[in-house]
Amino acid sequence: MSGARTAVARHARALPGFDGRVAASLARLQDAAQFHAGRIVQASSLGAEDMVITDLIARHQLDIAVATLDTGALHDETLGLIPRIASFYAIAVECFSPMPEDVHAFVVEHGSLAMRQSIDLRKACCGLRKIEPLQRMLNGRSAWITGLRREQSNDRGGVPFSAADAAGRKKLSPLADWAWADVWHYIALHEVPYNALHDAFFPSIGCAPCTQAVALGEDFRAGRWSWEHESAKECGLHEHPVALAARAPALARARARVRVRTSARTRLTENAT
Repeated sequence: MSGARTAVARHARALPGFDGRVAASLARLQDAAQFHAGRIVQASSLGAEDMVITDLIARHQLDIAVATLDTGALHDETLGLIPRIASFYAIAVECFSPMPEDVHAFVVEHGSLAMRQSIDLRKACCGLRKIEPLQRMLNGRSAWITGLRREQSNDRGGVPFSAADAAGRKKLSPLADWAWADVWHYIALHEVPYNALHDAFFPSIGCAPCTQAVALGEDFRAGRWSWEHESAKECGLHEHPVALAARAPALARARARVRVRTSARTRLTENAT
């Protein structure tokens, strides 16, 4: 892809105060790494913002684990970034995936494109593919780091640099005051590896069935769940925490129905032989 068409060429600009924002973000990460030594993780979406944070962590050798969610429905370009990070920075990337039985039960009950049937089903899919694995990622940790920025959407306009999540952990967003131009200027300066989908007009990247390219000038998150018309397009990772316990009975019923169907097919097979 020619340089004129890359995300770097489209977005990278040196804005006033850039060096100060980088220094402040690094200081937040350094303080967090020291205070939460051995108990802090970057929950990376593998998007551009998170690649900046990973670069800061690796470049300054901070004691912060880097982890991501492999939802089982990511683009090939997103999955391909994981070994690139490991190789480029010589660090391990922890991967957390959904429970296979949960995904199987959900797909058998609702179909592989259930997320397009209703917002409730879409959020249920996000719950089992993202929220539950995230809880395992955060288990035993006292702090986590995100790439949230206030510029990303109206709903994120008030993102703080630091806040407590529902479990009392520190949730840190060290790039909260960065502009999109800042993100790409940093990537250009330090030759940070990034998801190739950004070059193809994907500013916000999630699971493949739920993400598409946007037109120039469209809202940053317009490509996420484009069939929905709600104002706050979130999967639950950064909303008020989804009550997984409330969905557990429905998931248990789905599993039970799958077991019944599997058992019935087994009996029919046995009777036919």
